[in-house]
Amino acid sequence: MNKQNQGKAKAIVGANWGDEGKGKITDILAADADIVVRFQGGANAGHTILNKYGKFALHQLPSGIFYDDVVNIIGNGCALNIDALIKEIEKVHEGAPNLDIKLLIDHRVQLTLPHHMLLDSLEDTRRGEREFGSTKSGIAPFYSDKYIKEGIQLNEIFDGTHLKSRLKYLYEKVNLILKHVYNADEVDYMQVYENLCRHTDFAGKHLTDASLYLRKHISCGKNILLEGQLGALRDPDFGIYPYVTSSHTLAGFAAVGAGVPPYAITDILAVTKAYSSCVGAGPFVSEIFDKPASELREKGGDAGEYGATTGRPRRVGYFDVVATRHGAVSQGATGLALTGLDVLSYMDEIPVCVAYEINGKRTEDFAYSYLLDRAKPIYEYLPGFKQDIRHIRKFADLPEKAKAYVRFIEEHIGIPIVMLSNGPKRDEIIEM
Repeated sequence: MNKQNQGKAKAIVGANWGDEGKGKITDILAADADIVVRFQGGANAGHTILNKYGKFALHQLPSGIFYDDVVNIIGNGCALNIDALIKEIEKVHEGAPNLDIKLLIDHRVQLTLPHHMLLDSLEDTRRGEREFGSTKSGIAPFYSDKYIKEGIQLNEIFDGTHLKSRLKYLYEKVNLILKHVYNADEVDYMQVYENLCRHTDFAGKHLTDASLYLRKHISCGKNILLEGQLGALRDPDFGIYPYVTSSHTLAGFAAVGAGVPPYAITDILAVTKAYSSCVGAGPFVSEIFDKPASELREKGGDAGEYGATTGRPRRVGYFDVVATRHGAVSQGATGLALTGLDVLSYMDEIPVCVAYEINGKRTEDFAYSYLLDRAKPIYEYLPGFKQDIRHIRKFADLPEKAKAYVRFIEEHIGIPIVMLSNGPKRDEIIEM
């Protein structure tokens, strides 16, 4: 292989709890990409994109779909809900009827089935006040099935006899759990079988061996974006366990979840907001409440800080250096994209959490999850820039206090900020 002609892969991942603005960043960078790949997660999170067609919340579709010459791939590391995917494509076409979506789906990807959503909801209800804040998308039961080797791969739906046998065996166990643990109605495996059989034409049109496809195009010099879901703090190992998702949200998993060689991933862009937000339960040290939270929530995002999948109000807070540095380092970030700087223009002074106090001691290191519940934020206060900045396109043209805030974050995280977003629209981006 001639390495001079070898293509490159860039991972775009979250440094925090999710909701950082990865969809917009991927949408922008996709203009110069050949292929965009979703490598983990399912319909449990949404990437919001504002472009010439309108506003879209993408849940399973990669964020490169709005470019006619970009191939989009759902990789083997994802949780594929076929019914939801078809509805998502239809929803996109309502706003962009002439859009030609070039979509491929890896034949190894496993399927989200009806019992996954059912068990997800029943278990959260059983836990009561100890719930994890699930989106009820079936993600934890899905990955449970995958790793106990009982999941169904997409390629299996094309052999009816084989599929029926697999589902019959699977639902013997599932129905025992539904009946005896949750006192719930059983699932008819034949209904699941018939529904999957209805989707063979759709799946057949998009089926591919993504790993083979990507390796071939890397060797031909193509540029690839690997799009992550959620953020480092929701990773099962490096996040705020157990308040995490069930797939690995780190760039290191992109090689597995997309099927690309690890050496092909040359850049890792970790996305973080100029403040903090998250949906779901778990420790959030810099979280704010009452009027300050309501004000930040309403001014944030493109229409307030509300979950793209659930519509739930996001928890909000000030920028957390400790959590973000941990997330960015865990991602192996080579650069940061800072989003939502414009949101802070109403503040007279801007608090930044630079350390935690835990059991009376100051620390700048991210602690064990159970200790984070005891942590108190230690703030430094920067002067607000009190000016609308959404029209600005060059860093040099920002107010001095806005530039000082960006530099403060960059210095404290220790990773260069290479992209700066100052609004939700595609063109609201500042050259660094």
